[in-house]
Amino acid sequence: MTYQNTPPLLQVQNLKTYYFTDDGVVKAVDGVDFEVYPGEVLGLVGESGCGKSVTSLSIMGLIEPPGKIMDGKIIFDGKNLLEMPEKEMAQVRGKNISMIFQQPQTSLNPVFTIGEQISEILKIHSTLSKQELQRRTLELLQMVGIPDAHRKINAYPHEMSGGQAQRVMIAMALALNPQLLIADEPTTALDVTIQAQILDLMRELRNRTGTAVILITHDLGVIAEMADRVAVMYAGRIVEQADVNTLFSTPRNPYTQGLIESVPVLGQIKEELATIPGNVPNLVDLPPGCRFAPRCTAREAYGLEICNQIEPDLQSVEKADHFVRCWLYQDGNGHNAPLKR
Repeated sequence: MTYQNTPPLLQVQNLKTYYFTDDGVVKAVDGVDFEVYPGEVLGLVGESGCGKSVTSLSIMGLIEPPGKIMDGKIIFDGKNLLEMPEKEMAQVRGKNISMIFQQPQTSLNPVFTIGEQISEILKIHSTLSKQELQRRTLELLQMVGIPDAHRKINAYPHEMSGGQAQRVMIAMALALNPQLLIADEPTTALDVTIQAQILDLMRELRNRTGTAVILITHDLGVIAEMADRVAVMYAGRIVEQADVNTLFSTPRNPYTQGLIESVPVLGQIKEELATIPGNVPNLVDLPPGCRFAPRCTAREAYGLEICNQIEPDLQSVEKADHFVRCWLYQDGNGHNAPLKR
């Protein structure tokens, strides 16, 4: 499905979010650019610690000390969220942009009922009467498939299963029909059967309401099933971005290739799963040049010295909407790309 015929709902431009620690400056997000169009699902994928969650918290305006947004723009519906006063941002948060956090049962307040917590969101952003709040809360619980919603509306979080708690979080996030939903690892803590149910629910709700979704995960299976486009992050940078079919059929960045090759495929017998050598770099002490270079077997195979010296830009390859950050495909500084087409 193509969304680029409409103006983007969200534009993240050169976003830099750093954490100032005793060990040094952690460049958690370091110059990230992407767009989200109305009604689409953008998958944000990468290993733990690559900057996915910090990117989402930056969009929501929830970065706390020692973290700080150092540079960039976050344009939502034509307005730069980074220039908004907190009072105005608080109105956007929850109403126009909502977020589903990891670990749903720890995100819910244990001393309030499920119904009270959903109603509170509606109270803040609407003028519904007490009866209307009760009715809308019940509608939301039924919409996300909570069984026996009339009874569960008075339940406390500890009385809910993990899957039910996640459904409640989705109900809270969708209470005000947001234009953008950020789902941060929405199925991580759930068993496989419940994962499938939650993904089906998110897909159904997206189709019904037209809400755009940023889906943050390290699970490529979830990305393949849910996303329209995908941005792959590594060490605070986006290293590849493409539509989901292109990314899985013709991945270009060696890191993306490594991620896809390391996933077991049903029906295929492999003696040994592929692995990516080495470790994710320390974000306080990043290597010069390409951040993936110390782990990159393609760099060794082609003898590319430039990878250790200069970081490549994110540039389009083959297709206008397929972007890759890699010296295999771009010329520069006397370097001739070995795989440029």
